[in-house]
Amino acid sequence: MTSKERVIKSLNHETPDRIPVDFGSTSVTGVHALAVENLRACYGLEKKPVRVTDPYQMLGEIDEELADIMGVDVTGAKGRKNSFGFYNHEPFMEYETPWGQIVLVPEGFRTTTDKNGDILMYPEGDISAQPSGRMPRTGYFFDAIIRQQPIDEEKLDYRDNLEEYGLISDSDLEYWKVTTQKARATGKAVIAGFGGTALGDIAHIPGIKLKNPKGIRDITEWYMSILMRPDYIRAIFERQSEIALENFSRIHKVVGDNVDAVYICGTDFGTQDSTFCSPEQFDDLWLPYYRRINDWVHSNTNWKTFKHSCGAVEPFLSRFIAAGFDIINPVQVNAKGMDPAHLKKTYGKDLVFWGGGIDTQKTLPYSTPEKVREEVLRLCKIFAKDGGFVFNTVHNIQANVPVKNIVAMVNAIKEFNGVR
Repeated sequence: MTSKERVIKSLNHETPDRIPVDFGSTSVTGVHALAVENLRACYGLEKKPVRVTDPYQMLGEIDEELADIMGVDVTGAKGRKNSFGFYNHEPFMEYETPWGQIVLVPEGFRTTTDKNGDILMYPEGDISAQPSGRMPRTGYFFDAIIRQQPIDEEKLDYRDNLEEYGLISDSDLEYWKVTTQKARATGKAVIAGFGGTALGDIAHIPGIKLKNPKGIRDITEWYMSILMRPDYIRAIFERQSEIALENFSRIHKVVGDNVDAVYICGTDFGTQDSTFCSPEQFDDLWLPYYRRINDWVHSNTNWKTFKHSCGAVEPFLSRFIAAGFDIINPVQVNAKGMDPAHLKKTYGKDLVFWGGGIDTQKTLPYSTPEKVREEVLRLCKIFAKDGGFVFNTVHNIQANVPVKNIVAMVNAIKEFNGVR
């Protein structure tokens, strides 16, 4: 069975020859660049600078030779630009990180250092603009810099929160045509996150230059607006969904079946112990627009739709199903109410669990290789039954995770799959 066939079977809730595996296909299923370098060294691969695929989180490329070792079945068709808004591909340049690693970054990766030693990143790589990201001098990734001006309620216009949304250009269509063809040629399943098709994400977009930012640009203010300004949020979602449907129509004409799954939304609805809003608020503000987009995708394509949401989202899973989502990620099994056996029994016939293979908050970074093995085998046994499972960790693997634990995880997947 090929990688693509294996993933497709699982996405259709059929039992494949073995559990399909994803590391690195998206910005929420990746591995930090330092962990990638440590893995390459551990496996005796050529020492070379790791390419940074996501500068915001400093995720590293899982290239073909490492993907083969890790048993990866999925590849990502990634956008022309990254979340900071600059071209994310060749030519690359070497960059020394604050922790001393030499990595490859795009030419637009231009930074400055402030008086505290923190690294500042700029939208579109323009250091004359207001910085939009900060990496603490002892950190390993960037945090968003909130660029929120005082809000004038009388002048608040929902269109100010649509700066980053627009109809896809002909050059971007050509880019997606070529890049998805290359992804399909790998023989792996393909997932893509197309620009201008996301819905309902948080207000702050670090790749947009905002000289005089209007609208809601503070994440906290955005969530408060759910209660305080629901009509404002609804107007944004209405226009976002209109743009998304037009863009999907244009993209599908050039991409066709070269994509197997599409990343629709990364809005988090859960914290570790609770939720950001009530299920009823979800029904009112999000569900109609999610359903509109998912219905179009399912009526016009063969793609499956991918929803990312961290945290204790069990109260929302039936609603994600009602909204038409096929896939849920990262399946935060250590959050309140996210018992793996309950999730699989209750929602496993309708949702594909893309993630949940091991806890990345405690077990993977802090436990022993034997404990890692035990947890991977236990969770695979639960989630793999009757298909509907793509192995990934609970969100990205971070920088300082012991490499022996990552190797133990990989070995446990192979052990469960009967692969030597």
